[in-house]
Amino acid sequence: MTADETPAEVDAPAHTPVLRVVKGDLTPEELAALVAVVAARNAAAANAAGRTKPAPRSEWGHPSRQVRAAHTFGPDRWRRSTFGR
Repeated sequence: MTADETPAEVDAPAHTPVLRVVKGDLTPEELAALVAVVAARNAAAANAAGRTKPAPRSEWGHPSRQVRAAHTFGPDRWRRSTFGR
């Protein structure tokens, strides 16, 4: 640390720019609009990545499969009871 540097300047990490305008002369309003669009797009991508669907649950052993309709009486109903009609 030299005499003209403060401790905050020494401890601060060097930041690399995330966005760099290579061509053109932007006004502060245009630059702010560009930064807002890029930030919104990154936030939408991060939100979409966090909303992954869980794997579908198997319904094979669900208790509702054990519930059967009551038997109805009538001609030939014993044969149709196996197909649930």
